Amino acid sequence: MTKKTKWLVAAGATLVAATTLVACSNSSSSTSSSKDINWAVPTEILTLDISKNTDHYSALAIGNSGSNIYRLGKNSKLELDLAKKVDVSDDGKTYTITLRDNLKWSDGSKLTAKDFVYSWQRIVNPETASEYAYLVSEAHVVNATEINSGQITDLNQLGVKAESDTKLVFTLTSPSPQFKYFLAFVNFMPQKESAVKEYGKNYATASKYQVYSGPYTVTGWNGSNGTFKLKKNKYYWDAKNVKTDTVNVQTVKKPDTAVQMYKRGELDNANISATSAIYNANKNNKDVVDVFEATTSYMSYNMSGSTKGLDNKKIRQALNLATDRDAVVKAAVDTGSTAATAFVPYKLETLTNGKDLTDYVAPGYKYDVKEAAKLFKEGLAEAGLTSLKLTITADADSPAAKNLVDYIKSTWESNLPGLTIEEKFVTFKQRLEDTKNQNFDVAVVLWGGDYPEGSTFYGLFQSTAAYNYGKFNSEAYDAVYTKAVTTDATDQEAGAKDYKEAEKILFDEAAYNPLYFRNTKALRNPKLTGLVENTTGLNTDFTHAYKK
Repeated sequence: MTKKTKWLVAAGATLVAATTLVACSNSSSSTSSSKDINWAVPTEILTLDISKNTDHYSALAIGNSGSNIYRLGKNSKLELDLAKKVDVSDDGKTYTITLRDNLKWSDGSKLTAKDFVYSWQRIVNPETASEYAYLVSEAHVVNATEINSGQITDLNQLGVKAESDTKLVFTLTSPSPQFKYFLAFVNFMPQKESAVKEYGKNYATASKYQVYSGPYTVTGWNGSNGTFKLKKNKYYWDAKNVKTDTVNVQTVKKPDTAVQMYKRGELDNANISATSAIYNANKNNKDVVDVFEATTSYMSYNMSGSTKGLDNKKIRQALNLATDRDAVVKAAVDTGSTAATAFVPYKLETLTNGKDLTDYVAPGYKYDVKEAAKLFKEGLAEAGLTSLKLTITADADSPAAKNLVDYIKSTWESNLPGLTIEEKFVTFKQRLEDTKNQNFDVAVVLWGGDYPEGSTFYGLFQSTAAYNYGKFNSEAYDAVYTKAVTTDATDQEAGAKDYKEAEKILFDEAAYNPLYFRNTKALRNPKLTGLVENTTGLNTDFTHAYKK
């Protein structure tokens, strides 16, 4: 969502969550054309603010109504969008972008290189308080860290300059393996400075308080309602190749409602992986398609010191060893997902030898009840405890969460004498707040990759990272991660070795507990063609989609 995202998702960003709320929604299909695309999301979008968005569903609206230097095509291939040429210096530290001529905003005004400069300055400006500001520093843009920390107050010192209306130059302190993908990322799309200032506090809080650079505009969103439309933007540079005039998006909070709406012809897509019952009832339907993600579900351990016991490595190792990940999938998400073998999920990045990064870095997570019980007993003694009570926090909005937590509670208490587990279910929004503020013991988290390179995951466990919910702190980890994104930034093989070492540190320290890699299936209108779906970034792109 999600990328972080947020997809967290947190963030990443997309911070991305498996958020499926439990109420019905009204259909708007009665007013749609047969050529319209009718789409559903499981929760309302939160914002249209390019700099501040962190969730997957808002990114759907922002990414389809905005454009960037590149656009991600099929299989995450970078395709030129608002630019007609990108030149990279031999040392990988200077990107010179030539924009297309006569670019326009959705209000007909001129779109220039200055609009990109403003957007990058706005996201790194500490006054914006963007949760994705750290990405500008991770991209090694000159003075990004100093500006975001307040050491430099002149935003014009950022290494992003407009040399003319059509020439944009980025200067990096060192090469960045992910930078080219940032030039396609939703949070780095251009923004019109005059609009931000004119709308003030209302900016991007409703569709009328935003201007758009992409294939569509957003209409009909008032900031709290569950429906909006993507309307073809006549000023988009490639509007002639946008074949669909309207995409109707509505919030359908109950998964089986979406499936029934699909079968009545009211939706062109419906996820069937929200629950095992829905999945098993529909998995053999001829309209089923795979929807691949680069999303990992994992448990974050609060190591900030506020939860006694979790600051003991042996106790955390015992919890990891007492987790049967294959059984977790069968109990909770046997709907296309697979047991996690590392932090970075499948289909994020393929190495030059064709091997998936996940297989390369996997450190050997296993289920070992005897070793788990031994370590737990030793850990309790070291921590001065005779027993331990932990609360697992998870999303109330996710149908899979209850089964997952129930299963973990049962197996952990059975496998680890002296352990008592309490369950806590809160809304997705509240869980984000709780994890950001370390108001938890153990939390079930989903993270979706923002771009197809390992740093979108491994950056989360840096000691100062915003999404390092458990406050894991390791100088060794920070050093090897920094090496991956600096010294080895232009060498994929060397970077992969760094990530493998980083994963081993996470494994040895039991810094987190990987659960599953989320993949889903959906019912999809076979007449719908041209839809671009990727495992990271903008997951669903309607630019060239249409009904045959």
